[in-house]
Amino acid sequence: MARIADVNYSAAVLQWDQETYLPPNAANFRAGQLSSLSGLIHNLFTGEKTAAILKGLESNGTLTDHQKKNLELIKLEFEKQKKYTTEFVEQMSHAVSAAFNAWQLAKKENNFKLYAPHLEKLIGFKKKECELLGYEGHPYNAMLDLHEKKCTVAELDALFADVRKQLVPFVKKIFAAKQVDNAFFYRHYDHNKQWDFGLGLLQQMGFDFKRGRQDISSHPFTTTLSPDDVRVTTRINEKDLSEMIWSCIHEGGHALYEQGLLPEYYGMPLGEAISLGIHESQSRLWENNVGRSLAYWKGNFKHAAQYFPEELKDVTPEAFFKGMNRVEPSLIRTNSDELTYHFHVMIRYEIEKAIFEDKLKVDELPAYWNAKYKEYLNIDVPSDTQGVLQDVHWSHGSFGYFPTYSLGSFYAAQFYEQASKEIKDLPGKVEAGDLSELLAWLRAKVHVHGRFYTAQELCERITGEKLNFNHFMSYAQNKFGTIYDLK
Repeated sequence: MARIADVNYSAAVLQWDQETYLPPNAANFRAGQLSSLSGLIHNLFTGEKTAAILKGLESNGTLTDHQKKNLELIKLEFEKQKKYTTEFVEQMSHAVSAAFNAWQLAKKENNFKLYAPHLEKLIGFKKKECELLGYEGHPYNAMLDLHEKKCTVAELDALFADVRKQLVPFVKKIFAAKQVDNAFFYRHYDHNKQWDFGLGLLQQMGFDFKRGRQDISSHPFTTTLSPDDVRVTTRINEKDLSEMIWSCIHEGGHALYEQGLLPEYYGMPLGEAISLGIHESQSRLWENNVGRSLAYWKGNFKHAAQYFPEELKDVTPEAFFKGMNRVEPSLIRTNSDELTYHFHVMIRYEIEKAIFEDKLKVDELPAYWNAKYKEYLNIDVPSDTQGVLQDVHWSHGSFGYFPTYSLGSFYAAQFYEQASKEIKDLPGKVEAGDLSELLAWLRAKVHVHGRFYTAQELCERITGEKLNFNHFMSYAQNKFGTIYDLK
């Protein structure tokens, strides 16, 4: 498994490079390289040697509980991967690379039609993948299971029904309240100073720069090449300070999870993250529950003011806190506030469901997207770049991924509430800039377990109950009720 991981992470280096430093004309060869490595990984994992090892271990009576869990999870993955042919794996990898390069160009040119044929081909592969994997109920369940094990359309429909029933009316109350000022975020902030400030925020969180690095990309992401090599990227906009701050803290949360996985399980399920929902809980916990809190900026505002004394000279920590939590309709998911963010996710969820129900064609996507934004957020989408082309996910073939963003936020609220009960004066420690105890709590509660538990099992183990949307609503009402003076 370690040997297979070596090849897998070698491919990850090429993917990371593709999104950061790849020369424009190198795209075709890179697609071929990734396709070949994907086929090699598939052959290594599904070959007779792996089958023989698994069969031999099944009758071994000396395995520990952790070894048994590794064996169980590897066998499940082996049986799943055997459903794919090497040819299919290589072809889909090539289609992903082509779609990603087409997406980059289409976004730059603000022209969805440049991307559409590549996306249509990739969706064809994903639909075929659903049939290869098999599913119960909705075909989209096969896609969801790739990112969040055992998650179903039925569960998500119920969860988003809660969002509509509780969160939507609450946001409408906020829209009717007096708006907070955030204009100071859109002054001119020097690129290099932003970069240095972001590095400081990562360091304060506990990101180990001897085991990772940060770079720039058009869409911030985290890539793991080993437990001792975790790469994050950020995005810097000199006319919007918030883009860098939330990119750094969000991706830093993902990276801390990866750096907290046990290196002795390299290549094994117990050395991997549980699910994308739990992964997202770590990034959203750091970004929202910590990074958008008043305590965090009571401590960190002085550092921001040192980097940007003129830009922030008329701003207080309290005003900075309120401004960063401004709730309003917006076009871009990654720049949206933490409440309307879930409307963005719902839109993508409904679109993906419709695609896999064969109710929505690729060439209909821009108009459908724009109509959904009008319905949920009452805003007009001015361009493809700010609309249907804004996310990288579909060009990666990552259908079923978006719902994990909302799941992660809801897990994060539940986890942070529990951490606040177990860590004495957590807000005081956050204000003092001491985040070490929170990181240690997350290491012990989440990171070290790898995939030993399912997401729901882990949630129950940490908080005493399965995922409960009411914890997020309670957090939202307390925080935003205060910011907007809601009675």
